[in-house]
Amino acid sequence: MSQTQSREHVASWYSATANPSPARPALEGDVTCDVCVVGAGFTGISSALHLAERGVSVVVLEASRVGFGASGRNGGQIVNSYSRDMDVIEAKYGELTAQALGDMAFEGNRIIRERIERYAIDCDLRDGNLFAACNERQYEGLVEHKALWERYGHRELELLEGKALKREVNSDRYVGGLVDHSGGHLHPLNLVLGQAAAVESLGGRIFEQTPVVELRHGEPVVLKTPRGEVRAQRVVMAGNAYLQGVLPELEGKSMPCGTQIVTTEPLGEARARELLPNGMAVEDCNYLLDYYRLTADNRLLYGGGVNYGGDDPGDITKVIRPKLAKTFPGLADVKIDYAWSGTFLMTLNRLPQFGVLNGNVYYAQGYSGHGVTCTHLAGKLIAEVMHGQGERFDAFAGLPHLPFPGGRLLRVPLSALGAWYYATRDRLGV
Repeated sequence: MSQTQSREHVASWYSATANPSPARPALEGDVTCDVCVVGAGFTGISSALHLAERGVSVVVLEASRVGFGASGRNGGQIVNSYSRDMDVIEAKYGELTAQALGDMAFEGNRIIRERIERYAIDCDLRDGNLFAACNERQYEGLVEHKALWERYGHRELELLEGKALKREVNSDRYVGGLVDHSGGHLHPLNLVLGQAAAVESLGGRIFEQTPVVELRHGEPVVLKTPRGEVRAQRVVMAGNAYLQGVLPELEGKSMPCGTQIVTTEPLGEARARELLPNGMAVEDCNYLLDYYRLTADNRLLYGGGVNYGGDDPGDITKVIRPKLAKTFPGLADVKIDYAWSGTFLMTLNRLPQFGVLNGNVYYAQGYSGHGVTCTHLAGKLIAEVMHGQGERFDAFAGLPHLPFPGGRLLRVPLSALGAWYYATRDRLGV
């Protein structure tokens, strides 16, 4: 990664409640390995764990701490599929591509649950997530969404209206909802920390505070760090929004974006259950969506909005509190204990970017806000392709990596203009 300064986890509810994890040393000197993974978030750690389970010698380089980026700061929701669903994929890229990706659209969820069970990871896993419609047009979209997912074999879905909806989310903001009973939510930082420990239990090595300052292609690939060097037969670039300057050929085809989250004071079990009686995670259907859930200690964790380009707002609470109050007016004056931002990587077509450079440098990035499940799928696919089973990885790698209109200079204002258009449609219900 290009950052050279030492960095710790941001002050979030996640970092305040993280399971004990050792501070890993920075790389000193030269090492060799079969595979070097750059980035210790979900993509990198998932890749390292799948590879280590196959007996591969793995070294992970992290510029900050394990789970420093979006993997340790996100909303913690296990949402199936991708940021663009299979109907869009089929219309743009054909039936065969849609079927290939559709066959994998619910696999990341299963991988997460298998990892938690196999390695006994304590990360507050709970079942169920709900897509909430703010108007009739959005509810009609959920009806179509249910039919689409069922066409691809996913049937753990339930449409809700009226009193049935109120039994899941006690807000007057919505006209209907779609429950995915197979979804859920968890403590994402503890999930990635638990998987990092699993990597090390299998012989993998993780170095923190170790940015990559130069990558030299070849056989082996040489990765230079401030105080050392790694020589690897193959490399996985898994820094996502934090790889600026290391793979410049990809930078014009993706854009860092920021999103903000707050966590309230503890509400107590009774008050928390009034809001979300069965503890489901919720996201609405707006283009600039809100998302929220209860934590294990009965706080409301609430996020929303997008800052194109990744800049943080000056006052996160001021940005998020009106959204929270619109959904739950009774919490308009609730005390906010934590507020933080996170950066994710967005692509123009909102589909992830997989690929290989020079035959031995693999990458997976650009999950566009749907990274919790797809990152775990990516790690499995990278392990597969490195062992001669490339069909599933290639289904993603065959998707075009589209440049943003206007290039790096204009991608932020043009994206903001597009978001304003769609947000206006959401407000008007058209």
